[in-house]
Amino acid sequence: MRLDGCTVYDEGEGEVAGMGTTHVTVTVRNPAQPDKTWDGLFRVDPTSMNSLVPGRHLRAIGLQPFGKRSHRQPDGSEVEMDAAGAEVEFLGDVTCTTVIFGPDAAEPILGVTALESVGIEVDPRNERLKRLPAVRLK
Repeated sequence: MRLDGCTVYDEGEGEVAGMGTTHVTVTVRNPAQPDKTWDGLFRVDPTSMNSLVPGRHLRAIGLQPFGKRSHRQPDGSEVEMDAAGAEVEFLGDVTCTTVIFGPDAAEPILGVTALESVGIEVDPRNERLKRLPAVRLK
């Protein structure tokens, strides 16, 4: 099923109960070198604050970490991972956001910060992405 440029799958592991898995095509761009990009199919994760990209793709477009961010794993443990600022484009919008350098084989994840910054939220009742009439300021 196609909805507004995203695909909704009925079966999803580790998702919000009753919610399918939504994937969105995302272009990640190096803001210092806009011609350097990587396109990938990202899983939308309404429980992740930041977006995660396999580190090899971020390094390939010339992004360098500006620091580390601590993240809680599903088992409750914490891990520090490199972070960078990137431009991301999806569903017709562009924003700048923090991206985490994930393991090279990791599934790309689009976090809630990127979604909300362009006025998109996850509607778990209808299992789809919903564009808000205006971006919230508070």
